[in-house]
Amino acid sequence: MSRISQAFADGKAFIPFITCGDPDLETTASCVRAMVAAGADLVELGIPFSDPTAEGPVIQEANERALAAGTTTDKVFDLVRDLRKDVQVPMVFMTYANVVFSYGAERFIATCEEIGIDGLILPDVPFEEREEFAPLCAAHGLDLVSMIAPTSENRIASIAREASGFIYVVSSLGVTGVRSEITTDIPSLVRVIRENTDVPCAVGFGISTPEQAAKMAAASDGAIVGSAIVKLVAQHGRDAAPAVGAYVRDMAADAHNA
Repeated sequence: MSRISQAFADGKAFIPFITCGDPDLETTASCVRAMVAAGADLVELGIPFSDPTAEGPVIQEANERALAAGTTTDKVFDLVRDLRKDVQVPMVFMTYANVVFSYGAERFIATCEEIGIDGLILPDVPFEEREEFAPLCAAHGLDLVSMIAPTSENRIASIAREASGFIYVVSSLGVTGVRSEITTDIPSLVRVIRENTDVPCAVGFGISTPEQAAKMAAASDGAIVGSAIVKLVAQHGRDAAPAVGAYVRDMAADAHNA
């Protein structure tokens, strides 16, 4: 059983996202440890990129701050090496194809295996182009996480059948960011996924309150939260870990009880 599937083995999973290097890598490390202590089942680590097309303003600005602080892919790899001394939960990278290509896809994915990264999410790689990365990920024991959006429609079954690790269900159209309500019919999306695969699915984009986390986890296998956490880091800067930990504790509790 892969580490990712273990994250979903005991019920609903709560998955926080953080942008690495905002405001610095030491803060990222303390926030990740605080999130895991607070009940995170899997952590998404964003490798900053200058043109993060799937992201709303909150995460875009975090990417800019991280890059301005000198964050590089190699430094993020070192961060994971440090985290893996005591962090047991699965960790996945969320980044863009350009970051992987400019590093060298083989070298990037081999390094992920070496440092203990469990999967890779590339929001700008459409399903039809996943073959550029899927065989390399498989060769190095990484799950290439598929994304399914409300617009995926007649491709949902094909995407689900090819999926590994977990499926990232995009709750709403547009970019990431906090939303006051999520209107997509998540249960019917999940129904199609479940007809085609046993791979667990978690819902992300727009979740910011414990109620939303519980609702989305109830309709799927877990909830993913990014912008709301990144916003807390922007607000508290280098002292963000306690606030992030407290927020994740509330969110995870509601997701786990869904």
